[in-house]
Amino acid sequence: MKVLLLLLLSPLQGVGASGHREEDFCFCGDRNQTQNSSVIYEHGPATITIENTAQALIIKRPFLPNRRNSYYTYSLPPALGRYRFCLYWFKANRTLRLVYGKQSFLLGGDLSGSITRGKESQKTERTSASIFNVSCISKGGKNTSLDSASEYFFPASPESMPVWEQDVEEQLTALDSLIAQPPAPATGATEQRMLRRKLGELEKTLAKVELEGQNQTFGKATVHATVLRVQPTWAPRHLAFASQREEGGEVHGFAVDLPSSLFVTAKEREEVVEHRVLLMDINSQTMFQDENSSHVLGDKVIGISLVDTVVANLSDPVVLTFFHDQLPRNVTPLCVFWQEDTTAGSGSWDSYGCATATGDSQTDCRCNHLTYFAVLMVSSPEIAYVHRDYLSIITYIGCLISALASICTIFFLYFRSKQRDQITSMHIHMNLLGAIFLLDVTFLISEHLASSSSEAVCRAGGLFLHFSLLSCLTWMGIEGYNLYRLVIEVFNAYHDHFLLKLCLVGWGLPFFCVMLIFLASWTNYGPFSIPVYESVGGKSTNATICWITSPMIHNVVNLGLFSLVFLFNSVMLGAMIREILRQNKKGHKLKHVLALFGLSILLGIPWVLIFFSFTSGVFRLVSLYIFTIINSLQGFLIFLWYWTMVLQARKSPDSQSSSDSVKLQPNSSQSHLG
Repeated sequence: MKVLLLLLLSPLQGVGASGHREEDFCFCGDRNQTQNSSVIYEHGPATITIENTAQALIIKRPFLPNRRNSYYTYSLPPALGRYRFCLYWFKANRTLRLVYGKQSFLLGGDLSGSITRGKESQKTERTSASIFNVSCISKGGKNTSLDSASEYFFPASPESMPVWEQDVEEQLTALDSLIAQPPAPATGATEQRMLRRKLGELEKTLAKVELEGQNQTFGKATVHATVLRVQPTWAPRHLAFASQREEGGEVHGFAVDLPSSLFVTAKEREEVVEHRVLLMDINSQTMFQDENSSHVLGDKVIGISLVDTVVANLSDPVVLTFFHDQLPRNVTPLCVFWQEDTTAGSGSWDSYGCATATGDSQTDCRCNHLTYFAVLMVSSPEIAYVHRDYLSIITYIGCLISALASICTIFFLYFRSKQRDQITSMHIHMNLLGAIFLLDVTFLISEHLASSSSEAVCRAGGLFLHFSLLSCLTWMGIEGYNLYRLVIEVFNAYHDHFLLKLCLVGWGLPFFCVMLIFLASWTNYGPFSIPVYESVGGKSTNATICWITSPMIHNVVNLGLFSLVFLFNSVMLGAMIREILRQNKKGHKLKHVLALFGLSILLGIPWVLIFFSFTSGVFRLVSLYIFTIINSLQGFLIFLWYWTMVLQARKSPDSQSSSDSVKLQPNSSQSHLG
């Protein structure tokens, strides 16, 4: 009975040897071993091929290009009889495992065990033999029985097609060439979307590329990609990586420290055979350009991702360190990540979830998620945080006083003299004061409009604030022209509808500009965030107002118009001073020159201090205080100057002096407004 039982069991040696799980493909069958034989593992087409002969069980699968001239051989048990074997394919780490009877072979696992073609012993003829009781199963599929045969082919799906290093290099070369091409101005956003789509395709390729070692770096030009293979363990450890030192750029390299909690999280989400980390080192900001044309340190963007895993809200942060030269004192680095807007097809830089720590020659970014990171270079005043508070207080109080003083002066001008030679000048003063009043009021409420939930209201507020600023600048230029006209034109020639024409220019030109900008794109106005930084710790908050969202429009329209007004008023001032010095041969010449010069300074010259904001140090701080005080109180200063000139005219001891003062009084007011 014992011998009979052994005879019954011997034909199916190893029948229970299939304890593996989570395989993506499994092939099982019975093989009659009639002589000493072996397993041969060699390169084949993009399929898994199983071929059975009396001399060997041959398994084929695509090899890496540099290994295709090699093969592996494994000895099978010497005992003859029927054996049950199973072949398991694991997609995660792209390995094949053969379980033959009670033996297990990791096919191709030992690179040193390969044999080069031409060095093996002379091949013997092989006799085909069938495999019985065949079944195969794919992950998530049904167990399928197959007919007996000596050879089986299993074509690979497009997703499981092997990817070689050459494929990655070809994609990197194509991406580099696209980045190097300057985008057409009209298709800039489209080009960026296309480049980011190509970058996503490259990431998918890197996720399944065949690697010889644990780590591999690809790329030689703009884009470099590094693949890190991490084997899961019971006690995960943090992973550190440092790039090679780079010379000649703003950034000399970077280092990444991934916490152990990252791999614990990944393990909890899915049972994986291998973690694969992708590091993308991109030395161009071409595909990561936001609407504000923000500049990142060294044009370097670093992408970190864990294949097939979305990583967010980590308990321990990912630490990304950028090594660089000492940064300018008026620049504040800010760690940011790229926030993709899938609906609009664009993106922007955001700092949420990232903390910045800055040293003399490095910047550490500590973030609780994985994506594309960079260091945003933000210009910031070289002033202490307390000075920024003082400047804000001065601005709000000054605007409030200026608005009230402007209204009072408008009423005084309206009810004052009705002489024909003063009506035009008074009306010009009133229009300028009206523009200053609108500018003060809209500025005071702009931040409150930005905090409202209605984006349409904020766009309207930004448009009206811009209109008020342009109107104020335009009426300053008109004041300068009117002052010149009154001084140079001795007989004060009369012009038909002169005031109407001035109003068309003073209010019509700003209205035309803002409507043209709005019709070009309604997104040109809306919430505009201004980062406010503390000098210690690198913390930041955003001050949001309703304003122009495009820096280019602000620089071209606002600074351009002010520059024209400033140059025009400066020329007019010089011509007026020269004319007064020529006409007044004796008495009161210095008095008149100082009056005109003072009024012209109050009109528009102090605005030139805005250009000193590009300087640094104490000079910048002083210029900011002077600019803030004078310009926020402009309406109030006009009010004081106007009444000073009126009182001076009334107290003049002689008629000639009184006459001259009265004549210069409106001119001086105009000069101040210009």
